[in-house]
Amino acid sequence: MAIDYIIGYDCVPKHHLTAEGIIDRVKARDRAETVIALYREGGDQRPPSEMEFEMSRVTPAGEEESRVVNIQMMLDSARDLDPWAPYCKTCPANAAATPFGCYNIIQYPISAAAERWLLDRLPGIEEPLMWLLLRQGALELGYDGASVAPLRSDPSYFEEQRLPGRDLVEFVFTGNQVFEMLFLVGTIQPSHAGMLLLLFGAIPRGVEADQIVGIMQRGIDIETIDRDYLFQFTADELDDESIRQFKAFFYAVYKAWRLGVPVGLDV
Repeated sequence: MAIDYIIGYDCVPKHHLTAEGIIDRVKARDRAETVIALYREGGDQRPPSEMEFEMSRVTPAGEEESRVVNIQMMLDSARDLDPWAPYCKTCPANAAATPFGCYNIIQYPISAAAERWLLDRLPGIEEPLMWLLLRQGALELGYDGASVAPLRSDPSYFEEQRLPGRDLVEFVFTGNQVFEMLFLVGTIQPSHAGMLLLLFGAIPRGVEADQIVGIMQRGIDIETIDRDYLFQFTADELDDESIRQFKAFFYAVYKAWRLGVPVGLDV
């Protein structure tokens, strides 16, 4: 299980395959390669055409269904990506710097370290403008974390079963509210992307009120962004896999905000 996200940048591959088609094929390729590796580790040298596995999914009606999938068929489907991969080399939305790097995932369960890292990124009262933006956003947009509460007790989603939080003087912001703000708002539009980048410190936060408005309304040209609002997160050898994936997610949000396009989510 994972959170899927894709930058909604208009491009030739999406015209031919659609965003959903790209996601499905990338997933098929990755699953096929994973299953083949598992078979090989077990000493099974059969060709992919003779390999199968059972895949389960939950239907929109909430029912679980399973089907047997042939590995070679998944690889054949993924090969539809090959003719379009060269377009990704110079694509400004290629956040992962790989073919079809506008798409990526955050794997469940989310680690306790990653939730603490996210909470620690939020502004404290020593940054009054950002602190007020967070407080106002939580109140006006109704971020109370209630929609995430049922997932908290499921170790498939969160490593930490107890609700983490951070005391921000006049209110406590919780891990459930963070998840809700990041992933349960539907498609991340540029205005919301600008707010997220500020609140989590993915771009410089030493800004005035009028700059905040410009950031959230995406009223800034790319040249100014590249000069004054550079992405702030860098790799750290101490990061666990969840933190690395969140940094990649914020970089994709940054890329999308810079281009003025949305980020699609499948949570």
